[in-house]
Amino acid sequence: MIEPNPKADLRRYLQDAREALLWKLEGLSEYDVRRPLTPTGTNLLGMVKHCAGVELGYFGDTFGRPFFSEEPPSWWYTEDADPNADMWATADESREEIVALYRRAWEHSDRTIETLALDAVGHVPWWPEERRETTLHHLLVRVIADASRHAGHADIVRELIDGAVGWVNGNDSIPPGDQAYWETHRSRLERVAREAGNA
Repeated sequence: MIEPNPKADLRRYLQDAREALLWKLEGLSEYDVRRPLTPTGTNLLGMVKHCAGVELGYFGDTFGRPFFSEEPPSWWYTEDADPNADMWATADESREEIVALYRRAWEHSDRTIETLALDAVGHVPWWPEERRETTLHHLLVRVIADASRHAGHADIVRELIDGAVGWVNGNDSIPPGDQAYWETHRSRLERVAREAGNA
């Protein structure tokens, strides 16, 4: 009989989302990793930067384990920061710097996850006073949902950039087909959408 290990299960899904998000940067130019492809500016490197900040906040500050020993960076979640500063990289912030920060965030988060029990209580400083108290379990679920959501955004953004698709390296999770197949498939969906719109 397999012994249940909820913490290991949660940690595995978190790591899957982390790695999927970083994989979407591979092989792209500096321009393409920063390129805003939605009206609100969604871009690949910005999502990595955001997810690093989310982990450092929820698995660091919330449990009295701050990552920044001195002043946090200018884009950190403070009242003075630009509301979207965590969702894009400045020209001075290199891809290597942001990816390294995300990987260090994983290490910091993983130490918190390994050290504390799932029912350990933390206090989220930026939540309303009446809801600040929460558990590691709750925050793990929340961060997995956030990272997975952004990994899904990254899937779409990457496909818009160069057509690359897939959940993880070596597993594209879609039916096989060459470019002609997908063009035919997309044309069929467009036709069906127009027919339904005119019905």
